[in-house]
Amino acid sequence: GKILNIEKTDDSKIYKNTEIQALITALGLGVKGEDFKSEQLRYHRICLMTDADVDGAHIRTLLLTFFYRYQRALIDEGYVYIACPPLYKLERGRNHYYCYSERELQQKISEFPANANYTIQRFKGLGEMMPQQLWETTMDRATRTLKRVEIQDAAEADRIFTILMGDRVAPRREFIETYGPKLGLMDLDI
Repeated sequence: GKILNIEKTDDSKIYKNTEIQALITALGLGVKGEDFKSEQLRYHRICLMTDADVDGAHIRTLLLTFFYRYQRALIDEGYVYIACPPLYKLERGRNHYYCYSERELQQKISEFPANANYTIQRFKGLGEMMPQQLWETTMDRATRTLKRVEIQDAAEADRIFTILMGDRVAPRREFIETYGPKLGLMDLDI
């Protein structure tokens, strides 16, 4: 399930949340304010693997907010990664291609002859993928894409987390109204 948006709640509710408790226990983390000790960490590569759609992006953002606010050392020391599952599988004849965005899908289709036959499978979630597809695209070290979470500008990251995940609507609306028109519709998964 989705974890709490920790940007909008107090510490007492955060640590009562079942998903957050399970996350802290599974990883071997302490609670906020405790010194991070990498030797107590059960895993040294924490891969956030969520669906490739907007719901998955929301869950990933909630998790990143938790790590940023409560376990920042995990990010700073390079333990947090984002797994990148595909959104589409494009098949033409015996060949298949995994596409990670609508733009990439359209680009690949444009490379085919005008009268080419092909099929498109859109993955609604990781659970919809066949085990071999999930392995090949998202789990196999030889073929997967993992992105290490890095913070280039801590002050800007802090500001954006506060605006987008905080409980004040006005700054979030202003941000969306300012930057929303600059996005192309092909960049959105709707």
